[in-house]
Amino acid sequence: MQLTLSPKHKKLKMMRNKRILNRAWIILMVLIYTGCTVPPMVRKNENRTTPVSYNGSQDSTNTGKVSWKNYFTDPYLTALIDTAFKNNQELNITLQEIEIAKQEIRTRKGEYLPFVGLGGGAGLEKLGRYTNMGASEATTDIKPGKEMPEPLPDLKVAAFARWEVDIWHKLRNAKKAAVNRYLASIEGKNFMMTNLIAEIANSYYELLALDRQLAIIQQNIEIQNNALKVVRMEKEATRVTELAVRRFEAQVLNTQSLQYDIKQRITVTENRINFLLGRYPQPVQRSTQDFETLAPVITQAGIPSQLLENRPDVKQAEQALTAAKLDIEVARANFYPSLGLSATFGLQAFSPTYIAKLPESLLFTIAGDLAGPLINKNAIKANYASANARQIQAVYNYERTILNAYIEVANQLSNISNLASSYDLKAKEVQALNQSITISNGLFRSARADYMEVLLTQRDALESRFDLIETKMEQMHATVNIYRALGGGWN
Repeated sequence: MQLTLSPKHKKLKMMRNKRILNRAWIILMVLIYTGCTVPPMVRKNENRTTPVSYNGSQDSTNTGKVSWKNYFTDPYLTALIDTAFKNNQELNITLQEIEIAKQEIRTRKGEYLPFVGLGGGAGLEKLGRYTNMGASEATTDIKPGKEMPEPLPDLKVAAFARWEVDIWHKLRNAKKAAVNRYLASIEGKNFMMTNLIAEIANSYYELLALDRQLAIIQQNIEIQNNALKVVRMEKEATRVTELAVRRFEAQVLNTQSLQYDIKQRITVTENRINFLLGRYPQPVQRSTQDFETLAPVITQAGIPSQLLENRPDVKQAEQALTAAKLDIEVARANFYPSLGLSATFGLQAFSPTYIAKLPESLLFTIAGDLAGPLINKNAIKANYASANARQIQAVYNYERTILNAYIEVANQLSNISNLASSYDLKAKEVQALNQSITISNGLFRSARADYMEVLLTQRDALESRFDLIETKMEQMHATVNIYRALGGGWN
């Protein structure tokens, strides 16, 4: 017997469906309207312009693009840098941070793809006979000649899926932001490599300078001992008093004490290098070449706009800025309604005998839901405002990084020029004072100069040679620092 609906019932049913559809549309329009009322935010655009040149030159040849193995030619220094790249703990920590950022990309990517799972379950259920479901089960004929078990078991095996439809690109933008942070972590590693090279090279040249200063002290001790012998002979000849002998002895003792301070500084510098290489204290192999004969590397700064591509810290700040911009889009999408889909497909029965019986045991559901913020959106607004503030902060950080990079290069270019002039003058000073030692000793022997003149001349000559070594070390440091400022080392 087939039931048919009367025209009146059909009309009532159509009216009821129309009311349901109209209410759904009203709810949808309310969600869209509330989502569209996003608070206005003022974004800040970054300034990428740089000065045209450093000193009027338009030569684009840039030393920062040279490989560190070609820039540093000392085999002992390159061996130290190579060891540091393998063993430096801070660099290895940064590599793990890169791996963490890489896994964050996988996490974000998985959020906008459908999630599918498989599950199963078993349970027991006892319904009252005089309940709605209990009365229905009492009249259900599962199999002739057998009663339904009581309490009623429930066995289910099903696959289920969930998917948030990324209609506003919220999840995709979050994944893109994670990619930019991953790229920023790589640039951070490159910047650390650049700094690590510079720190090792500066410590290495300091070590060579200390070796040379120690050798100079030992040479001066020998010179002063010879002068002391002359003074003692002069005393025996009653040409000078005991005071002169004691002053010369004090000068020798003072110079001898200086060598222990230099030796301590050598130990500290060696251990600084050992720490950067990730190893316990041990002697650092180094060149025995006369430090004063080292020639600073001739560098070419190129043009300032190349800093945007060469400096890892500038590129890191740029990637962080891009990620901050995407974070605003993610925060904005939280104002809009989200669409979710869910589905289940499987088998369900109260007995293993029936669970494989199709289509009676077949179970499937599919549903969609649309939800969006309506009242009390303070948390969403605060998150959106915070994302906007972080974007402005990232702009300032990017501009500050570019400005700092330019100033570092400008300072080092000026430093290289001034140190070259200073070294030439100090070299002439050392030459003059070395000649004055010979002259003062000759005058002292002929009683035409006081012993104090000899002592002062020796002291001034020693200090001038120390200053010359310090200036040479600063010159070598300047060649290292300009290479770092130009962004060299990581490539």
